[in-house]
This record gives sequence, structure tokens and C-alpha cells, in this order.
Amino acid sequence: MIKAHIRELSVALTILLLMIALALIAPGYFSRQNLADLFLANAPVMIIALGMTLIILTGQIDISVGSVFAICSVVAGLSSRLGAPTLISAATACLTGAACGALNGALVGYLRIPSIVVTLATMVALRDALRWQTQGSWIGNLPASFQWMGFTQATYTAITFSGVTVLVLLTAWSLRFLSVGRAVFATGSNPQAARIIGIDTNRVTFSVFTLTGALTGLAAMLNSVRFNQIPSNSGLGLEMKVIAAVAVGGAAITGGYAAILGTVLGVVLLGSIGTALTFLGVSAYWEKAIQGAIILGAITLNILGSHREKNAPIKALAR
Repeated sequence: MIKAHIRELSVALTILLLMIALALIAPGYFSRQNLADLFLANAPVMIIALGMTLIILTGQIDISVGSVFAICSVVAGLSSRLGAPTLISAATACLTGAACGALNGALVGYLRIPSIVVTLATMVALRDALRWQTQGSWIGNLPASFQWMGFTQATYTAITFSGVTVLVLLTAWSLRFLSVGRAVFATGSNPQAARIIGIDTNRVTFSVFTLTGALTGLAAMLNSVRFNQIPSNSGLGLEMKVIAAVAVGGAAITGGYAAILGTVLGVVLLGSIGTALTFLGVSAYWEKAIQGAIILGAITLNILGSHREKNAPIKALAR
């Protein structure tokens, strides 16, 4: 049991050691306001990472989520500025994200174009199209009801925390107990075997990309309502944060293995580093270097673990 979750345990141990260091050196890190700010800043990453976990489980990848995030943010702002209720603006952002995800999913799932090629192309095309359409202008003059979705900041934080928790639990439960979850695992583990037993792997791939797009739209909405203006270049580098969190959480980049708990821990660890460095008196310029080292270490452990699993049957036969 412990061996099966060694990757998640190693990330949890790293987080624990970091928290102990902060408690001893900089207890101010655990102030209510700082923890609330940390959560609000990383909630969008958490939401998108849930979808990215499903995509990576199928053996694919999506590096266009940052561009989709920017488009959905602008769409949410424009919709609200035109007088749409906040919930309608949120639905519009989710539908826009789902449409972008469906485009990626159709090209990858049905036309069999490699996902890295498809999402690299859509990442550039969507970002440049948005830049051309907005001319780099930010979306301002938002109605007062848009910020914090009309709630107080404290109420909004509590509602968002509850919503993200439900999403995490629902995704984990679906992967473990529903047939659609088993289909996702099967598609990533052995696509040919999955097709033989009747799983439409093309449809599974299309679905996870579409769902991730919708989740990206939701994340964009939740992030946008924190501010009174929406930058047209939002989401820069977001794809790397999301993919890194999933990888650090122990997901096999080649597909077939991932755990929602690992993804959550990966988001917590990588999302804590920047603020933790500030409280520890370390230059923030080290943040990317430390994140890179953690990601490299996690991927190295994944590869070594895969090699051990592949060699295990050979060693058993040799005995």
C-alpha cells in the first residue's frame, strides 16, 4: 500500500518539511490573509490541473491552456461588461473553453495529430489572435457585481474553496469508481487493448480535452473576478505550472498512471515556493530554479520507476 503511493508520500514529506521550516523561521506565512491569497492565486492552477491529469492519463498533453485561459478571461469580462449576469458570464467562459478544448480534442482524437503539435499550434494561434483582436488593451469598466461575483472577499474565498474541494473529490471518485474513469486509464495504458474491449479511445481523448477546456474557462472566471481589470495577456506560463504540478504529483508523462491526490500535492508544493522564499528572506529569482529542480527530480524518479516496473518481470523469470 505504501509502495503504491510512494510518489505522493515523497511530495507530502517535502511539503511538511517546508511548512516546518516556515513555522520556525517565518510564522507570519500562516496568517489568514496570506493563506487566503495563496489559495486564490493557486485555485485556477488546481482546477486546470485536474483536467490536465486526465489528459496526461490518456498519454496526451495540452500546452494551449494558458492561451485558452486568456481568451476565456477576456470573454468573461466582455460578457459582464455587456450586462450579462455573473453566472451567465461564467457559463460563457466555460463554453468558450470547452469549444477550444473540443478543437484540440477533435484534431488529436479523430485526426490522430500528435497532441504536442496540435496544442503548440493552438497556443500560438489563439494567443496571437487575442492580441490582434484586443490590441493589447485590458478589459476595464467592469460592473461592481463582477468583482468577487458580488460577494465579499471572505465569502467568495469560502465558496471557492468549497467548490474546488468538491471538484477534486468528484474527479478522484469518478476515476476510481466510474466506468468513464476506467476508460481513461485504459486509453493511456494500452490503447489497442482498450479498443479491443470496446472502448472508443478517440471519444475518450476528445472528451478529456473538451472537459479540460471547460475547466480552464471556469478557472479563468474565478481568477478574473479578483480584479477590476482583466489583462489580455493573462495566463502566460500557466501551462508550465499546470503540467509541472501534475508531473511532480507522480503522473507518468507517457500516460496510464496518475493520482488526483498527487496532483493536489504538486499544486500545493509548487504554489507555495514563491511566497515561502519571500518569507524566508531568499531572493524570489530562485523560485524558477527551485521549481525546475523539483520538476526534473520528479520526472527522473518517474522514469526510474517505469524502468524498474518493466524490468521486474525479466528479473522474476531469471530467478
